[in-house]
Amino acid sequence: LEPYIGNVIVGVECMHCWYWVSDWCAELGIDFVLGHALYMKAIHGGKTKNDKVDSFKIASLLRGGNFPIAYDYPSEMRAARDLLRRRMKIVRHGAMLKGHVVNTNSQYNLPATELNLKNISARQKLREQYQDPIVQRNIDLDMALLDCYAKELAQVEWFIEKQAKNHNPVYLELLKTVPGIGKILSLTILYEIGDICRFESVQKFASYSRLVKCKAESAGKTYGTNGNKIGNAHLKWAFSEAAVLYLRGNDKARNYLNRSQKRMSKAKALSALAHKLGRCVYFMLKNKTVFDEQRFLKG
Repeated sequence: LEPYIGNVIVGVECMHCWYWVSDWCAELGIDFVLGHALYMKAIHGGKTKNDKVDSFKIASLLRGGNFPIAYDYPSEMRAARDLLRRRMKIVRHGAMLKGHVVNTNSQYNLPATELNLKNISARQKLREQYQDPIVQRNIDLDMALLDCYAKELAQVEWFIEKQAKNHNPVYLELLKTVPGIGKILSLTILYEIGDICRFESVQKFASYSRLVKCKAESAGKTYGTNGNKIGNAHLKWAFSEAAVLYLRGNDKARNYLNRSQKRMSKAKALSALAHKLGRCVYFMLKNKTVFDEQRFLKG
């Protein structure tokens, strides 16, 4: 490619291995674009599919101006984002282990435990609850994994927060001013957004965060929804979680939700609140302003 640098663009599909291509192009000064995996369906059609055919189709899309461009996430923040996503998978597996303990209680007709398995002392008490040594060994396996997860995840969260303070301390502090958005949610939103300026409008940000429903229309008729899974699932989870936590112990927010429920169902009201939080976060990060609850509930 060296003779053509400056007159050539490298475009790749957004797969798991695009990081090194982006870094390589940046190192050599080659223009690089990342193709949106869900929009690049043109390269998957046809009777024959191989690298030569796919590359020709990608080149044709580039030349014709139809290449669906995805976000080339900054290289210095990629590893921290991947570590945060890995942490989420570990946390969900820990929740499955706790669910297995609850199911075991039901299986042997034991009373439901009120122990909080986040605490080490609670996990220790649970080890003494079962008389059958084999069942006890089964629970011990769950408890051993939870002990390991609790220790490792605490260190991982501290490490990621330290990286975030180096990458974008302004975003981190602004996000923490929103009631309901704590350490984990602020880190998730920060790393999944990257740079808020990449979104031209709040509508595009809300769409990317899956906070609005899509419509499939043709000839003036609506045929339901389409493309509901196009967007960032992590931001959808973060804002949905933030909406629920925002209501906790907040009478003003609960009154706002109750007023909304007069016009829609509770599920739709919560979704609307998550959408409202997403819009608020967009303008906060864009304008570098802290959260104003009075203005938020009025607007």
